[in-house]
Amino acid sequence: MMKGLFMNRRMFLQQAGWAVASFSLMSSLNAAPDGKSKRPNIVLIMADDMGFSDIGCYGGEIETPHLDQLAAHGVRFTHFYNTARCCPTRASLMTGLHPHETGIGHMTNSPKNKEFDFGPEFPGYRGFLNRHCMTIAEVLKEAGYATLMTGKWHLGINDRSRWPLQRGFEKFYGLLPGASNFFYPEHPRGITLGNTPIDNPPSTTDRRFYTTDAFTDYAIRFIQEEKQGQDRPFFLYLAYTCPHWPLHAHQQEVNKYRGKYGMGWDQLRQQRLKRQIEMGLIDPKWKLSENGGRDWDTLSEQKKKEMDLRMAYYAAMIDRMDQNIGKLVQTLKQTGHYDNTLIMFLSDNGGCAEGGILGGSADPFNVEQWERTYGSGPSYGRVWANASNTPFRKYKHFTHEGGIATPFIAHWPNGISDPNRWFRESATLIDIMPTVLDLTGATYPERYNDHPLVPLTGVSLKPAFLGQSLRRSAPLFFEHENNAAMILGDWKLVGTRVSVPDGPDDAKWELYNLREDRTEMNNLAEKYPQIVRDMSEQWKKWAQKANVYPKPKT
Repeated sequence: MMKGLFMNRRMFLQQAGWAVASFSLMSSLNAAPDGKSKRPNIVLIMADDMGFSDIGCYGGEIETPHLDQLAAHGVRFTHFYNTARCCPTRASLMTGLHPHETGIGHMTNSPKNKEFDFGPEFPGYRGFLNRHCMTIAEVLKEAGYATLMTGKWHLGINDRSRWPLQRGFEKFYGLLPGASNFFYPEHPRGITLGNTPIDNPPSTTDRRFYTTDAFTDYAIRFIQEEKQGQDRPFFLYLAYTCPHWPLHAHQQEVNKYRGKYGMGWDQLRQQRLKRQIEMGLIDPKWKLSENGGRDWDTLSEQKKKEMDLRMAYYAAMIDRMDQNIGKLVQTLKQTGHYDNTLIMFLSDNGGCAEGGILGGSADPFNVEQWERTYGSGPSYGRVWANASNTPFRKYKHFTHEGGIATPFIAHWPNGISDPNRWFRESATLIDIMPTVLDLTGATYPERYNDHPLVPLTGVSLKPAFLGQSLRRSAPLFFEHENNAAMILGDWKLVGTRVSVPDGPDDAKWELYNLREDRTEMNNLAEKYPQIVRDMSEQWKKWAQKANVYPKPKT
């Protein structure tokens, strides 16, 4: 009895402390001497196909001082998850819903073909954002925010009604489909400003055109233009295509890394793991996953030089992205926005294993040919992708940790207490919209433009900014191209062949305890069959509700 009273009193004090901290934070945001609103600006930055361990503050050797600085003055999440693929992640990020609920449950948007629209009988697989969701831009535009976007859209391209300006953004400069040549973007994979395609876009820097530079410079231009206009907060979505293939980079950055990867991927993984353990990101008792399928020492000396160069290109792209993020942060400081701007950074999926084990047939030594090539040929292959995802298993497309675990950095001088710390609870993309609503006072209606909206199920991340628990009660669910997962506390259920909604053998489920074995090396499914059954049933119920089924044959 006394123990119960003590626990209730402790819970009350914890909740009271959280409420006081939250009230104090929101009071400081909503009150100002001049009476103007102090709602935060929000900058959401997404990398493309970047692995868990690539940036410095997550154990990588690539020079990312600006991201590292944001991390040092913000919060880093150890267990933040995406959906394992480009467009489904963007659908979830922009709406706060699971991808299938938005109509983008599958890879989509091919300029050569019509979008993968399987028709109304497959509502989860229409290939574009449906009208039963609101984007963050639509929500914040209704709340009086300026809504700005640069970079990769990938949420509907073949009908202008599905483009950014028609889904809540006031300004857009970027790429409507999923990828392009970084130096020579040409339509149908070219650059669009507003609703107007641009041929031969001019350079935005003192060097020749490069998409990463252009996306940043237009983001800065949009912010500066807004500064000269009406005094209102802004939402900026900056979606880089870096470091997605083709691996294109300026030689200045490439030469900086050339020769630094001659030790090979196995040694690189060991070096990254050591740093991750030292910084408290990875538990030393977790075993390092298997490599990407080829031992470095089996390669010829010429092949080693080629693979070193491929990785140098990849590193150069991330380095240049970080430089551009530094330019954006400097602009925020110069315009007086820095202290009250929430910056969030993440990747859309794990490192990309497309292009084969060793990265395709394109020749990285032939610079002119390499830079003119579009496709997965100029890539770094499964072996380097495995290193990018250190210490985890699998890659982009899979729902094992290597496919869905992402770095997540939140930086906000006015709103994050006790910076330079790790936040160790699980969080995911569907939590971004509730966070935005919580911090801005915007509302998510039941209907929008005469369409009923799917209710949000995520939680606000604001408690994490205050050093408090998210108090999440529901599991996290995932499904992408017949890969499925569910996270409930320390348990993770993951299957790789989920194809039908019912029946006892619809998936070869694996079970892992993430606290003891986040690298998923010890499958506990046979040891705990009841946990597998219980979690599998929960996953199936969610899948039916979230439009995972009916699933078309692809």
